[in-house]
Amino acid sequence: MIRERRTREKLRLYYHKYRDQGIMDPNVHPWVAEAWQKSRGTGVVTKDFGSLVRLTGPDWDERLTAAKPLIRHLDGLYDSLRDFFSFNNISLLLLDSDAYVLKSYSISYYQKSPSELEGIRLADKDIGASGIGIALTHQKPFYLYGPEIWIETCHESDEAAAPIIQEGQVRYLVSMVMMDGAEKKGLSLDTVVAVLLCIKHSLEQVIELDEKLSIRNDILDRIPMAVYQVAPDGSVLFSNRPGSDRLVLGKRSNMGLPGLPNLADAVLNFKHTQIPRAFLGIPSHNRELVWLIGNKTYEDIADIWPVYRDGEIHSANVVSAPIEEIKTLLAYASQYKARYSLSSLVGNSPRFSAMKERAARCARHSSHLLIIGEPGTGKQRLAHGIHQASPGAAGPLITIRCGDIPLEMLPQELFGHAEVNGVAIPGKIELARGGTLFIDEIDKLSPDLGEKLHAALIMEKEVRVITAADVDLKRLVAKEVFSEKLYNLISQSIIRTSSLRHRQVDIPLIAADILRELAEQNSMESRNLSAGALELLMSYDWPGNVKQLQRVLEEGFFQAQGLLILPSDLALPGGSGWGKAWKRDRSLFIEAWKACGGNISRLAANLGVSRVTLYRYLEKFGLERNRK
Repeated sequence: MIRERRTREKLRLYYHKYRDQGIMDPNVHPWVAEAWQKSRGTGVVTKDFGSLVRLTGPDWDERLTAAKPLIRHLDGLYDSLRDFFSFNNISLLLLDSDAYVLKSYSISYYQKSPSELEGIRLADKDIGASGIGIALTHQKPFYLYGPEIWIETCHESDEAAAPIIQEGQVRYLVSMVMMDGAEKKGLSLDTVVAVLLCIKHSLEQVIELDEKLSIRNDILDRIPMAVYQVAPDGSVLFSNRPGSDRLVLGKRSNMGLPGLPNLADAVLNFKHTQIPRAFLGIPSHNRELVWLIGNKTYEDIADIWPVYRDGEIHSANVVSAPIEEIKTLLAYASQYKARYSLSSLVGNSPRFSAMKERAARCARHSSHLLIIGEPGTGKQRLAHGIHQASPGAAGPLITIRCGDIPLEMLPQELFGHAEVNGVAIPGKIELARGGTLFIDEIDKLSPDLGEKLHAALIMEKEVRVITAADVDLKRLVAKEVFSEKLYNLISQSIIRTSSLRHRQVDIPLIAADILRELAEQNSMESRNLSAGALELLMSYDWPGNVKQLQRVLEEGFFQAQGLLILPSDLALPGGSGWGKAWKRDRSLFIEAWKACGGNISRLAANLGVSRVTLYRYLEKFGLERNRK
């Protein structure tokens, strides 16, 4: 509120008349009179600041965190106006709606340094009548002359305060204190109020924008899609949580925060995806996108389009949804079919041929099935083939990987749950009704959860369950760490997959099939293995099985300069620097483990062995699996 200039001598008379005699002059502004009466009624001292309340601990940290966008913006404003504030000896404060000082921009505020002031409460009940209290009470900007301030030592100063309002509620306040009074510096009230109102409106816009961004980011973080804004050099300008988790597991990186790797470095096949085409102005809609990131392959359906700024391509937006998620969401509507058939399983070795024949027989009946085999032997692909050849092939195929889900979330994934608003979220068992539920890494289920799953499957007659494990479940039952009832139910039929080292004769066929799929997925010409490259692959024992072979071939496919993959294009596992000595030396094994952060899968990849092999060495060296 802009007020006409008042005579300080008269204001001092009004103040002392009320403070000493309790008589309120009719010329006192009504809001000031109200604040004086409140101050007198609560017994706030008038001579100087008394003992003030200071906020510390988690509550203080929480308030500061919530105000970070405002403080960051106000820092910039203050820097641009620093000379104005310094020359006119003006203190600037940012307070929350409880009148706690969040940030002080001043050399001194009534003999208090910024560090002394931040965290202090300056409410009516602490300091009596002030511009802060009046602006907070009436939710209007207000200019208070020094003699109207309740504490007498402040009478040589003026104060202007304004509330920061959003949706009708005061969220914060800004206060400007002219330590020498405005007239001593020749400042007009209009100038002071104009600066105050500019700061007020600017901060209100920051709150509104921050709220919109928070809502947008929350929505983007919750959708089952990876969302990126990518610069032409591959750097990530924006990523939602699912996208960040793909690139840096467990690390949040958003809107310029450090830590997110360059896509061109993180994605092995980046230049062969549709993303670089967007920088040429070519969009892609609803196209299959295969990401090769680290030791994982992500198969998505993606939309990619260029973003223009001033007529030039500035970046590309990528919205990429995992095919498995789409399958789950649309299971009933699309009656999704399996991606692989039994005929797509490649191999002619006697052991492999016998397994395929058994799988075909098992597919013809509806009893539950257990697939046992080392990691990377194609258990998931086999489950797809069995579903497609089964009487329930017209129904959905729903997959749940127990190793990829936190243990506490597994019950919700399996059985469903009700959201806070009461909307029921179906579990994987319900989604698979009329078809097949494939439960991978079922050995991760606790005995209690196994008992509940057993009970649910006994009740549910419309779902066939195919399970997979890379450990002997019977041994886990004997150790009482897996449900015996569940084991008896899911092991009505058992298929054992063969490790690649036991069917090396199939490597040429498998390698050719993998290279053909890579060419199709990336719309590239097919590549072939040279005789030397094939000989190199045949000489390795592949502890990671077909999955490990696929990783090596993927890298070789994109490293090859021509259409022929040479031995130099192939990087066989085991080149970690520890050689084979770790098998004999416990200290070397522990060193390798620490270098991998205690992660079993990462250690297995670095040493070129399977997790099952690692578990044997853990026992040999007397170590526990959860060691970090």
